[in-house]
Amino acid sequence: MSKTVISSDKAPAAIGTYSQAIKTGNTVYMSGQIPLDPVSMELVEGFEEQTVQVFENLKAVAEAAGGSFKDIVKLNIFLTDLSHFAKVNEVMGRYFEQPYPARAAIGVAALPRGAQVEMDAILVIE
Repeated sequence: MSKTVISSDKAPAAIGTYSQAIKTGNTVYMSGQIPLDPVSMELVEGFEEQTVQVFENLKAVAEAAGGSFKDIVKLNIFLTDLSHFAKVNEVMGRYFEQPYPARAAIGVAALPRGAQVEMDAILVIE
């Protein structure tokens, strides 16, 4: 199995021992993105703004892999406060069209750098 590292300077650089994404065959496994501005590497403020930034970061990595949101087959969302679930759905509706990807939304105690939301995804690029 061959693995190709995918990276984009339009998304935050990895802050640990991981790649932004790995492509094997026609499948891309994207690492979790938190709402870091890729230029300043600072967390953006506000829940809606954080959610938008996470989607923008995922979009940049998907495009670097040669794909788009229409290629996402699985999306995992991690929230420190599940009361934000409706806002996530609203923002997600700006980025996705039917058929929507399979998805999980998971409440967690904490996320890196104090983020309120993190997402990872799996793409299949035809």
